[in-house]
Amino acid sequence: MPKLHRKDDGRPLRDAMARAGLSIPALAKATQRVDPAGKGVSAATVGRLAGQGKTARESCELKTAWLVADALHKETSAPLQDLFAMPTHSTSIIERSTPDAEEE
Repeated sequence: MPKLHRKDDGRPLRDAMARAGLSIPALAKATQRVDPAGKGVSAATVGRLAGQGKTARESCELKTAWLVADALHKETSAPLQDLFAMPTHSTSIIERSTPDAEEE
């Protein structure tokens, strides 16, 4: 599954957090409430997605982005696509596997 990329170095995420009045730990807690399993996203992961420094993370799993966006959507109505983007289409033409007929 492709990873989602945060938009504009996380600025839309930080803006949505500010509009919602949520700190990093508060957003992490809010993700627990929207996660059917109750686990949510850790404050460290939220911090890396919202951050701007060396530890900032540019991409995350779909589930992580979904939980963060869902928690924020409850407060700001910001949809997932405002916060995260799908990676660009790969133009790689490298064959990744060997056809069965060519195996030795």
